Amino acid sequence: MFGNKIKLEKDLLDKVKRYAEIAGYSSPAEFITHALEKELSKLEGADSEEEIKKRLQGLGYIS
Repeated sequence: MFGNKIKLEKDLLDKVKRYAEIAGYSSPAEFITHALEKELSKLEGADSEEEIKKRLQGLGYIS
């Protein structure tokens, strides 16, 4: 599913695997793809890089 490999910390990967199974995703990759698409959709429509930074700060991704 991924063209490139993405490295995750073991604890995070274990959580992804657990919740992907609980939620009924066919694989951890499908769960990750869905989560990323959902987060990216929150940023779509931003008019500027500054607005994107403010949204990411609001979500707690950057300080």
